[in-house]
Amino acid sequence: MNLRPGLAFAAILAAVSPAVPSAALAQGATTETAAQPVGLPEMAIGSATAPVTIIEYSSMSCSHCAAFGQNVFPMLQSKYIDTGKVRFVFREFPLDIKAAAASILARCIGKDGPDKFFSAVEMMFKLQDQLMAQTKQTLIYVGKQHGMSEDEVKTCEEDQAQFEKLNADQQFAARQIKISATPTFFINGARFQGAMSYEELEARIEPMLRK
Repeated sequence: MNLRPGLAFAAILAAVSPAVPSAALAQGATTETAAQPVGLPEMAIGSATAPVTIIEYSSMSCSHCAAFGQNVFPMLQSKYIDTGKVRFVFREFPLDIKAAAASILARCIGKDGPDKFFSAVEMMFKLQDQLMAQTKQTLIYVGKQHGMSEDEVKTCEEDQAQFEKLNADQQFAARQIKISATPTFFINGARFQGAMSYEELEARIEPMLRK
């Protein structure tokens, strides 16, 4: 996903770009590499001293990511994140330009804190079909629901510096951490790729809490 400087809002939303990662990328990543800070500010909720850290690499256009966000994440949050047992980190890995545009809007909405960012992500996952079919209108709607005017959404989407940081973070994830699909999770450094039910996630977390 290479984003050229100066792309207009309409062009950004009209284009569709293939994912960057190649199937030839080797699998495996170290805990230290996955935990490294990225170019964009870290979006995380939960206690910084929680015994379990979950990092999710996600795309706004990924149906499995949306299913996780709507069906699994709320239970994870109420039982583990809000109780100080899990720190959850959301890392964008947009699979196309529409997902990238959605990520940029969530970043603009979340500039004052991760709670607003996660609220925007939740809404866009709920509206994923509309986001893919009517991207511009859906982004404007989500922006308005979070206090942004249409002009502010347009300005947000034309911030090339943000797109370049997003692209750099994705390139780092693909090349150094070997992310090749979404969702991909790191749970205290252990890698899990693909959809995960709440029961599967809980089965991974509980033994870590007993250590």
